[in-house]
Amino acid sequence: MNLPHQPSHEPQRPSAAPPQPAAGRRPLGPRIDAALTRAFLTVVSHALGPYQTAIVRIGFAATWLLFLLREIPHRHELYGPDSPWSFTLAERLIDGNKAFTVLLWSDSALWFEFVYFAAVAASAALLLGWRTRATSVLFMIGVLSLQNRSVFMGDGGDNVVHLMAIYLIFTRCSSVWSLDARRERSRAADVRAGVRPDQRVDRAGVAGWAVLGSLLTVVTVFGLLSPGWALFFWALWLAQAVWFLLSRRPGGQPHTVGVALGNLVHNAALLVIMAEVCLIYATAGWYKVQGSRWQDGTAVWYPMHLDYFAPWPQLADVLGGSALILLVITYGTVIVQVAFPFTLFNRRVKNVLLAVMIVEHLSIAVLLGLPFFSLAMIAADAVFLPTAALLWLGARATGVWGRLAPPARTGRTPAPGAMPAPAPTPAAGSPQPETPLAATSDADPRGAGR
Repeated sequence: MNLPHQPSHEPQRPSAAPPQPAAGRRPLGPRIDAALTRAFLTVVSHALGPYQTAIVRIGFAATWLLFLLREIPHRHELYGPDSPWSFTLAERLIDGNKAFTVLLWSDSALWFEFVYFAAVAASAALLLGWRTRATSVLFMIGVLSLQNRSVFMGDGGDNVVHLMAIYLIFTRCSSVWSLDARRERSRAADVRAGVRPDQRVDRAGVAGWAVLGSLLTVVTVFGLLSPGWALFFWALWLAQAVWFLLSRRPGGQPHTVGVALGNLVHNAALLVIMAEVCLIYATAGWYKVQGSRWQDGTAVWYPMHLDYFAPWPQLADVLGGSALILLVITYGTVIVQVAFPFTLFNRRVKNVLLAVMIVEHLSIAVLLGLPFFSLAMIAADAVFLPTAALLWLGARATGVWGRLAPPARTGRTPAPGAMPAPAPTPAAGSPQPETPLAATSDADPRGAGR
């Protein structure tokens, strides 16, 4: 017989409640998400370290320019037709390592002269920050062409210039302290005066872009570029074309996306430069630790007593005559190089160690007669300089420049008797234009070396 279901008299157990966070403490997951969101927005909305990248651009352009000018009397022996590393040997090496150099396109002395002095001109243009998007590429072509023509002529400083010439292409290194920044301020003044961006066309920039595109077409058709390098240069050329079209209509969503991508590429390249400098010092320091001469504190004595590295023999004898000074310099060099990457987590210690390293490179330039190696390393170290120090340096340099150059114009001069164009007023009820993500500007205080 089926009995009706009887309700159970056992007390029901309450379901387990989810654990509540402690009072005043938020869960860890949302905090991490918020931090990542803030970091992403910072990376895509600002080109970080404008002053650091500018000083790196100036430093490496000046280093290579001074080197090329000093070696003008010896250019044929270093990279030209009179080089011990002959044209045939260079061709065989390039066929194996696929390095880039335009000097192997022809063995003509006239072609060598053109490439050499074009490299001088590109270095000077990059130093001044004139048409930096194009001149940074031409600067890289000059560096790679000369160095890869005679690979045994360089030293550690040339290797640093080689790498930084590639990295600078992807940075916005002319947002401050450049002729490009001056032209942008003039353009902004015209916009405030009522001139629409699509009414002001950079004819010189368009003409240069067209000429470079024509030259790139010629060398591609004649097979002078390997497929990899051809794809690289065409990608740079097309990216500039896209940016020109987007700049015609600022404020729209495509322009905002373009600015964000540009900031992202710039910040990634800046991070690579910083990592490269840390890697250079870390590897140099740890290799020194393994050397017996560095361990017993006598390594510095040997280069100071070589004729090739002794421009001041009397000074080398004074320093080399003190065992204590040699010990301090040798051990101090190793300690500074090994410790520097770890000091980036402490701003004060990093700044002190950075000053010590700059003094060390200046000492190498004087004692060992290696000025261009020292200049290259100081230019690389400058990426970690604090923004306040760079602003102080920039203020002093601006004072000197202001005495030598005429002031930049602040806007377009109206015709006599003409009324200034009023600012456009949006119609009632019309949507306000979108504000694009912030691009690099002279007033951006953000810095990678703060």
